[in-house]
Amino acid sequence: MANSLEFRHITKYFPGVKALDDVSFVANGGEVLAFLGENGAGKSTLLKTLNGDYQPDEGQYLIDGAEAHFKNPQEAIEAGISVIYQERQILPALSVAENIYLGRMPTKMGFIDTAKVNAMAQRIIDDFELPISPTAKVHELSIAYQQMVEIMKSYSRENMKVICFDEPTASLSDAEIECLFRIINKLRDQGKIIIYVSHRMSEIKQIADKVAIFKDGRYVTTLDAKAAEEAEMIRMMVGRDLGDIYDSLDRDKQIGEVLLEVRGLESDFVDGVSFKLHKGEVLGFSGLVGAGRTEVMRAIIGADRMTKGEVLLEGKPIKCKAPADAQKLGIVLVPEDRKDQGILANLSVAGNINISLLNENADRFGFVSAKKEAEVAAHSIKTFNIKTPSPDKKIVELSGGNQQKCIVARWMETHPKVLILDEPTKGIDVGAKSEFYNMICSFAKQGLGVILISSELPEVIGLSDRIIVMRGGKVSGEVMREDATEPKLLSLGMMEGSAK
Repeated sequence: MANSLEFRHITKYFPGVKALDDVSFVANGGEVLAFLGENGAGKSTLLKTLNGDYQPDEGQYLIDGAEAHFKNPQEAIEAGISVIYQERQILPALSVAENIYLGRMPTKMGFIDTAKVNAMAQRIIDDFELPISPTAKVHELSIAYQQMVEIMKSYSRENMKVICFDEPTASLSDAEIECLFRIINKLRDQGKIIIYVSHRMSEIKQIADKVAIFKDGRYVTTLDAKAAEEAEMIRMMVGRDLGDIYDSLDRDKQIGEVLLEVRGLESDFVDGVSFKLHKGEVLGFSGLVGAGRTEVMRAIIGADRMTKGEVLLEGKPIKCKAPADAQKLGIVLVPEDRKDQGILANLSVAGNINISLLNENADRFGFVSAKKEAEVAAHSIKTFNIKTPSPDKKIVELSGGNQQKCIVARWMETHPKVLILDEPTKGIDVGAKSEFYNMICSFAKQGLGVILISSELPEVIGLSDRIIVMRGGKVSGEVMREDATEPKLLSLGMMEGSAK
């Protein structure tokens, strides 16, 4: 008999929100079931109730026909449930092997058998065909490889019946995604129950057998992943037909004079980068992972040391020794890594939005005005359509898309001149992406200079007025929007040589 996981009438309440509403369906072993829905549709909440992070207020789970209830994630793990969340659950100071086998490390005469645990981890690394050592400290690895360590940790559990992936490819390259899909297919062939949460339609078509659609905390239906039309799935999850998401954008704006100019910028990571950004312009940055796009922006704002070159804002040379200097000048960055560099997990929605305005909200004695902070939070929640029951809600309890809106709101409340967005829609569903795209166009229409870094070629082409392509830490080309095609950007991103 094949493994099965049945959700029966699962309901979950949070203050002011019904996060899950009578969810019932079945996931079977030997198939990959994708979860598809907008941010806030209930996908991650359902996984957290399955995993024991949350307790359902109503309903039950059945694993192979037997009712299961987990008070905490450890109980779920012991029962063969493994959930790999979008936020990494690893210990950076430990080695790859120690992370994979934490709590299960073999011993010899009362001591951890280091040689054995490294050998065990090496076998898994070989299965994944990754160029990393079991003894490497996790903090020394790239974000992508840290994510792969997280996945290997779940893969290593022999009792695993159900494995759930929540946006696993957000930080992975194409080669790493191919490796992950090979492992998922292997687990499927072993009869495991695979749940795969993603907003990338192409991935779902490639890896999933079936798709469970969610909307507003409710389960809608399950479709055949290969046969279902993308437009139909989008209609079911957002409740409307988005049409061509880029053609509907308001591009009625004036591109003005040069706002930001970078001349021959060099750092430990990039070499001789030059470009101009105009007022009212969306300037895209394209290139493969590791091309140096993020590193250019970090050098501009002072997060990395600039070893050579010049940056001019409104025609005047500037030097930023730290991001705080850039903020004072009106240059702000929404980072790629939302969890580690964006949100302040212990603070509320209001606290996250107001963190950049502590001086502005304080009186002459240095005391922060709660009234001012409340006004700023209320303004941002309304302006950016942040879905939260209260400004006092912990930001980590919001969906990824709403967390990202809070970060954007934080910096927009400082009234910047230059807004740098690094992979702003990573891990965000198609409906929320539509909102972000309209926001980006609105910012440019207000006269801001917007720099958009994106690895999604349709996104960078669809939003940008002009596109800078990078390769190997250098600019390899510049393309106007009307001339931009995916093959052209890929060719510039992969070719030898530097800027023309």
